[in-house]
Amino acid sequence: MSKFRCPNCGFTYDESIGCADEGFPPNTPWPKVPDDWACPDCAVREKVDFEPVDNGS
Repeated sequence: MSKFRCPNCGFTYDESIGCADEGFPPNTPWPKVPDDWACPDCAVREKVDFEPVDNGS
């Protein structure tokens, strides 16, 4: 499972956890998250702005 981080506020989307408040249950892969989805913490960044997180991070 992968993780993706908002470069603005640091919110991290973890595929294994999902984001239930946004309608994404655990194990929702990143490609299934809509392209126009905005960061739930800062709403400044869209999915395309999120950066992959290295496994060691």
